[in-house]
Amino acid sequence: MERVGELERSFDKIVCTGVLHHLPDPDAGLRALRDVLNPDGAMHLMVYATYGRVGIYMLQDYCRRLGIGVSDDEIRDLANTLLALPHDHPLARLLAESPDFRSKEGLADALLHPQDRAYTVPELFDFIDRGGLVFGRWLRQAPYLAQCGDPANTPHSSLLAQLPKAEQYAAVELFRGTIIRHSLIVYRNDWPGNDKLIQFDDDRWQEYVPIRLPETISVKKQLPPGAVAVLINQSHTCTDLFLPINTEEERLVEGINDKRTIAEILRDAATTKGNQLHLEQVRTFFERLWWYDQVVFDASKKISSTTGG
Repeated sequence: MERVGELERSFDKIVCTGVLHHLPDPDAGLRALRDVLNPDGAMHLMVYATYGRVGIYMLQDYCRRLGIGVSDDEIRDLANTLLALPHDHPLARLLAESPDFRSKEGLADALLHPQDRAYTVPELFDFIDRGGLVFGRWLRQAPYLAQCGDPANTPHSSLLAQLPKAEQYAAVELFRGTIIRHSLIVYRNDWPGNDKLIQFDDDRWQEYVPIRLPETISVKKQLPPGAVAVLINQSHTCTDLFLPINTEEERLVEGINDKRTIAEILRDAATTKGNQLHLEQVRTFFERLWWYDQVVFDASKKISSTTGG
């Protein structure tokens, strides 16, 4: 990776997941990737997260102390030993949930890799800053957002909201305590597209085309009061990350076809039911869909007029 410049090419998109944290010098690897990223390109990174991997690092130390190697017999014995871990061991949840433990190769990579480091959110932001990059967004945002799920319902919600965004992410990571990997989108620090970031503080949001993510579902059982459905992204491992919706909001969701802008969805929903939906409520709802990883947006389509209401 450090020699990627020898390709004498540049790229609009770079995907680097599960690699940087195994390099002897992750900073050198990241800088090399940055050097071949086009100025208006994007990079998808995934690195290990510190707090959710505590159980892994305990077992890594265990394996080092016993001198366990990577032969087939040693890995088989290790897998059988893991079955005897106490049910409340910090690794127990990951054994059931993480794909790292479902194959011989995955087990060796998780517990026997000789080069492995992890990052807290502040360490990650320092890492990308040293690499000449800037944070764009989390690939899955809701687990890091103070306004999503349980953090929004604690007595500390107002204190969290007062923090700068990076500090909010760091605090929510500590609150959750189980994030095992960070997946994020970054850009070069001279990226010319800051005005292209998804935002809802002006009228451009009405021109966005919402696209439902394939792992999202609508559930209509055991609903909270006032909800006609609950939206869930099945890739989330935190069970508090669900979005209740009412009848009007369900109409808006049903109007998403990956082609129409929000303004067009709003116009059709209002016409169909013969009433006018409030624009601010619609803006807030689509922003919440974005926060909860229900949709991504194509922001390239332009329409001639926006819908009022």
